[in-house]
Amino acid sequence: MTTRELLQSVEIDLRDAEALLAHVLDVDRGWLIAHAGDPVCQLKAREFMKKARARMQGEPLSYLLGYRDFWTLRLIVNPHVLIPRRETEHLVEWTLERIDRCDRSALRVLDLGTGSGAVALACKSARPEIQMCGTDISEDALRCARLNAEQLALDVDWRCGRWFESVRGKRWDLVVSNPPYIAEADVHLSEGDLPAEPRTALVGGATGLEALQEIICLTRDMLWYRNFLE
Repeated sequence: MTTRELLQSVEIDLRDAEALLAHVLDVDRGWLIAHAGDPVCQLKAREFMKKARARMQGEPLSYLLGYRDFWTLRLIVNPHVLIPRRETEHLVEWTLERIDRCDRSALRVLDLGTGSGAVALACKSARPEIQMCGTDISEDALRCARLNAEQLALDVDWRCGRWFESVRGKRWDLVVSNPPYIAEADVHLSEGDLPAEPRTALVGGATGLEALQEIICLTRDMLWYRNFLE
């Protein structure tokens, strides 16, 4: 089959199909257009069809590609971590604004529930002088974060534990987090990519606010400067 025929043979969004085929062939989307009539070897065609079927069955595109672009970084993602959203880049922007108010070389920043390491790594890449630490209750998630740090050559201290458990006794200039915030009965949990993502990274409790409330209560005693967030 040709490139064009393969793309036309699957029942998924065309842009998703193009992304998957480009990934399988290790080319960009422009190449697919320029080589629409080129034949695709059976091995690559079968690999593409397998990924297309998985996408049709609800597997997130980012998991099938194995990465997600976030901030200025390309991050490894897998089913153990939440897929970084564009909206979370606003948290990075907010964090950088506050970092720039201080002496960066002495600044200690903590990212709670780091997942793939998206926020921690984005902040460290933009402000390499800071001391960055990321915690997560999932060792599987931290393995993904470590892989990202190694790939990007960024030095972040990763700790396994619930919120502050793995950094007891330490104080921080700034604590950031994008914790679970969806209510456990929210109908949106059955939509889009959410059913395939780790539930513990999505559901904050009965109301969805429990994780946020817990972090807020704990953080007040973990900051050097309590007026830092004002």
